[in-house]
Amino acid sequence: MIQSIDRAMAIIHILISDPYKREWSVSDLSERAELPISTMHRILSSLIKHRLVTQNPVTKHYRVGYFWMEVGMQVLESIDFRGAAQPVMENLAKEVEESIYLNIQDGTFGITIEIVDSPLKVRIAETVGTRIPLYIGAPNKAILSFLMEDEREQILEESELTKEEKESLRKSIAMIQKTGYAYSVSEQTEGTASLAAPVFGYGNKVVAAVSINGPSFRITKERMPLLIEKVKKAAEDISKELGRHY
Repeated sequence: MIQSIDRAMAIIHILISDPYKREWSVSDLSERAELPISTMHRILSSLIKHRLVTQNPVTKHYRVGYFWMEVGMQVLESIDFRGAAQPVMENLAKEVEESIYLNIQDGTFGITIEIVDSPLKVRIAETVGTRIPLYIGAPNKAILSFLMEDEREQILEESELTKEEKESLRKSIAMIQKTGYAYSVSEQTEGTASLAAPVFGYGNKVVAAVSINGPSFRITKERMPLLIEKVKKAAEDISKELGRHY
């Protein structure tokens, strides 16, 4: 039984191994999997029965079935952002001893959906549910910067920012896209600083941002390289949990 499963999954991996080759002949599959053609036919028949593989009726070649898409969509819909991010956020809070936030997009706003507080006595006192425009604060800018260009521009055009402020923000967005992180000081709350990185999900779509937040006197120039490294790694780890492939 285990050998059959291993062989079946090996065939599936071959079928998706080349993005430029959508269909495979049975002889090609047999050669790549190092299996006799008779065995390959038997396994393919079983995979077709369960809609895991489909056969082109004209060429008789094989490709992955649409059942994988159905499974993927169900898994995607069942993903709990907070559940996926919580362990990563808790580890990050312990490592850097600052508060860790998880923000998602809510139309033209960003909303904080999870917070892991700093273990230190002096920390930022904000609450889950805080909702501010996407162009304010490091976590929101991290999301805004990686939206599709037309959606991002529409958000900017509908904002109350002046022409000069929009141009300045566009320059900041270009830098965030280049470096992979956003940084803000006293944008929402005086005396605070934040470092954030975008979280991506299935299809390489930005779905959230994770951020390190603390009093500005603790987010020092000396600590910045380490904090940037940590927040980007945390974002990458959460992205993997949500289905992004690097």
